[in-house]
Amino acid sequence: MEQAQTVEDRVRDFVLRQFPLARKSGVRLEDKWLETGLLDSLGILDLVHFLEAEFSIHVSDEELSPENFESLAAVVSFVDTKQSASIS
Repeated sequence: MEQAQTVEDRVRDFVLRQFPLARKSGVRLEDKWLETGLLDSLGILDLVHFLEAEFSIHVSDEELSPENFESLAAVVSFVDTKQSASIS
């Protein structure tokens, strides 16, 4: 039986598929994506679109802050929080 992918795995796979620099340097949990140039503002929008489709969440304009998208760890935490809020 196949083990379900975690949020971290799914986001990492997306970033590796979409962004050439990620394939070259890898995607570690705490890497600062904006600081290292792994993602730019258009890349963040691609990531937001993926998150909304993949996890059935809505990202508001107010949530489009660097803190929510600065690293894999930040994105995983953000998605977990959004999913928890939708369950409550």
